[in-house]
Amino acid sequence: MRDLCLRAGLTADQIDVSGLWGAVEGYAVTGIEAPRNALTTLGRHFGFDAVESEGVIRFFMRGRAAVATLTLDDLVAAESGEPIELTRAQETELPQALKWSVTRADEDYDAVVVEARRITVESSRISSESFPMAVPAEEAERRCRRALMEAWVGRETASFRLPPSRLALDPTDVIWLDHDGRLTEYRLTSVADGEARNVEVIRQDRATATLAPGTPRRSTPEVPVVFGEPEVALLDLPQISEDVAPHRPLVAAFSAPWPGEIAVWRSASGDGFEWLTGVTFPAQMGVLVSDLWSGPVSRFDHGNELIVDLRSGTLGSVTDLALFAGANAFAVESAAGVWEIVQAGTAELLAEGRYRLTRLLRGQRGTEHAIGNPAPAGARVAVLDTSLAALPVSEAELGIAWNWRVGPASHPVSGDTYVAESFTPTGAGLRPFSVAHVEQPWRTPRTPGDLTILWVRRSRALSADNWTALEVPMSEQIEAYEVEIRDGASVKRTLSANTTSALYTAAQQTADWGALLGPGDSLAIRIYQLSALVGRGAPKTETLYF
Repeated sequence: MRDLCLRAGLTADQIDVSGLWGAVEGYAVTGIEAPRNALTTLGRHFGFDAVESEGVIRFFMRGRAAVATLTLDDLVAAESGEPIELTRAQETELPQALKWSVTRADEDYDAVVVEARRITVESSRISSESFPMAVPAEEAERRCRRALMEAWVGRETASFRLPPSRLALDPTDVIWLDHDGRLTEYRLTSVADGEARNVEVIRQDRATATLAPGTPRRSTPEVPVVFGEPEVALLDLPQISEDVAPHRPLVAAFSAPWPGEIAVWRSASGDGFEWLTGVTFPAQMGVLVSDLWSGPVSRFDHGNELIVDLRSGTLGSVTDLALFAGANAFAVESAAGVWEIVQAGTAELLAEGRYRLTRLLRGQRGTEHAIGNPAPAGARVAVLDTSLAALPVSEAELGIAWNWRVGPASHPVSGDTYVAESFTPTGAGLRPFSVAHVEQPWRTPRTPGDLTILWVRRSRALSADNWTALEVPMSEQIEAYEVEIRDGASVKRTLSANTTSALYTAAQQTADWGALLGPGDSLAIRIYQLSALVGRGAPKTETLYF
């Protein structure tokens, strides 16, 4: 209090705080305000008043003992009416309950609400107030009960006139007033001096100043949250959303507890890491419980079950319409850095976090080459949803072996809570899909000679699933293919084509095999669509029979 008065411009000899007791554990000044406002707030909370007397601002706690006893004979007679005017406020004007919000002084300054309430009253008003100060909860509760009792005791006020001989009485002084044979304790709230002293008083009860503290509340200091290394997967996948550029890989991260944001840093060397992006949502990640064997593509795989343990989140079954629209998609790591995209129409909960996924669509978005035989138990699985973040790498940065560090954004990149990864973005989303529907020579009668190898082009564009289009879109700058003529693991020759057919001439057959290919023979080939950005796409390996 002294400090606030000094800040207001008073000198030390103009302040008297000897009538106060108690401590302010902390007070928050949240804006520019007059010291008077802070003094008023403290007065309501602690229950004290201030008065100017003999040129000094004096502060007194309420509940002091009476300094005088007054009877009607001590009062100045009114010109008309009774010498004393008594007023009693209606119950409906008074609060039934007070609710105070303060800051706990024994914790990390968390807010706490204390309440005082009267039961058998007609009023239903509840008064709430927030005090910007740190207070033990039990002390705040005691002061709240005192304030409610003061409000109800103080519903009775009186006004009267005193002679100048009572000049010693000041506001905040307490008197006994003897009226109608009843001795009542009042506190002076206002004195106006004139020919007589016009006095206003409010009833008080000294018991309000001696209330016991409230029930102690057990301190529950906040336990510091410790973040460990997150589980991280860097995925080079085909494009799965129009919102993400096709060449950009994805990052999935999970940590419990979740730190709010996971930071992704990279460096071309072992130091000098630069921040690249942040992951704001935890991914649904898990592992295979059992081996996932290879299965058919382009139709439902009813022979396999994908059983997965998820770290968090839930899964559910979807309709075929939703499935064909891309729902319930998962990335399954069949080998290190090799991810098959699998969709599941049916999800069955087996235990907490464990699901059996059936009615599978395998090798989605051109990942049939990534189907493992098997993908082993323990292999990582990530749900492909919006929780995955795209890594903002440029096309010029593809093929660079970057060092990555991934961890809580609030921690330094050199900390132990970061996971170190080596990962080279290859632009899998730019890689052409393998071709389809390679034509078998035996299906068409032919005589040995030139062989035309035919196939159907596939497109990596998401819009290629538009069934109303006459032809799938061309995602590459030019249409180009290479066809390898293979003899086991070796390549006899490579044919080039700019349409969906390649000519393997009779002369080439004779040079490669010593004779023309005819009935009973077979020919192993591998077809690639070419990309000007990443080169060969996914291969289509086929054996032709004659």
